[in-house]
Amino acid sequence: MILKKYSPIGELSEFATGYAETLSKTTGHIACITDKDTVIAVSGGSKKEFLEQDLSKELEQLMDDKEIYISKDNNEVSIPVVKNDNKERRFNSQVVYPIIAQGDVIGSVILLSKDPKTKMGETEAKVAQSAAGFLGSQMDI
Repeated sequence: MILKKYSPIGELSEFATGYAETLSKTTGHIACITDKDTVIAVSGGSKKEFLEQDLSKELEQLMDDKEIYISKDNNEVSIPVVKNDNKERRFNSQVVYPIIAQGDVIGSVILLSKDPKTKMGETEAKVAQSAAGFLGSQMDI
């Protein structure tokens, strides 16, 4: 018998995968959807790099605080997404939006770009907010 920690958003992993693909195609960025512990869906980037990897302490703290993060400028400073994120791989632009269901954070929607010319703005923030709101509402049903 194998015991696995229950993840409410993990129940929607197939749906989350499709949503991540749509986000990536629409925005042209790497899209990740996480639960509280791991990346459950990724599109536009290396699945090996993200999928089912444990989240970084910084990202977990951001979610615990129910904070929205939008990188301010392309200075190669970003919040690490996964625990084993090495310092040589950085994202120039990033949006992190918590997924909230019934008042609790159950995961996050993340848009990333390695392109030094890309800057995340109001559009990307609204797209991430919309995705997080939709995924959170699916858990309320």
